Amino acid sequence: MARFRLDCEYEGTRYSGWQVQKNARTVQGEIMNAVRQVCNTGDFELYGSGRTDAGVHALRQTAHLDVQTVLPPHVLRMKINDALPADINVLRVDKANKHFHARHDVITRSYLYQISQRRTAFGKRFVWWIKDELNIGRMQEAAEHFVGMKDFRSFTADDPEEKSTKVLLEELRVEESGSLILLRIRGSHFLWKMVRQMVGVLAEVGRGNMAPAEVPAILKKPSDAPAKLTAPPSGLFLEGAYYHGDVLPTELVPVMAIS
Repeated sequence: MARFRLDCEYEGTRYSGWQVQKNARTVQGEIMNAVRQVCNTGDFELYGSGRTDAGVHALRQTAHLDVQTVLPPHVLRMKINDALPADINVLRVDKANKHFHARHDVITRSYLYQISQRRTAFGKRFVWWIKDELNIGRMQEAAEHFVGMKDFRSFTADDPEEKSTKVLLEELRVEESGSLILLRIRGSHFLWKMVRQMVGVLAEVGRGNMAPAEVPAILKKPSDAPAKLTAPPSGLFLEGAYYHGDVLPTELVPVMAIS
């Protein structure tokens, strides 16, 4: 049985997240159906670099596939894509070392969030449109408080009694691009709904309803404020999971430019 590395992109609007579920349409489930059809076997395993929630997109989700096939990687990619719906696309397929693991070998993960400052006819599925005027300087000031090893128990729907809520956040960048505010959130790993709740808090700071100096207090003691401010999944993209040898992105580029 051979191991392959798959890099894929998807629009998550129609799916209940990445991970396969009973009685729900998922991205992993669609890829597994395609592999089953192409390789004519149910004897295979597909592991993703991590979960994405319902409605969340991916610019590059990485997975490893263990399957017995005589197809070379470029042909396997082409045939899998032919069997996939149009909103999921395999970018590349490469033979991988048998010890490569899509989830365990990740060094860092990066997310992109897009906030639109105007109503858009074309990008509705890929942004969070906020009608209120946002102060990007205040948002950037608040973002600095999140960087480093912090306890994000107030920023997740996970149970802190069942898993550690400490996360090393390596970068939280906030920039303007036309009518968009782009946020890059990069870290060792992420908790359930953590990114969307952080974005929600930053948006509240941008509106002027919360001071940047209030963020450290929310990180230090439990608060239900982030849960109430959770940003919608439409604007969130998994930018990529990165491994040894991968080049981290530097420029912050919108998925769709909105002037």
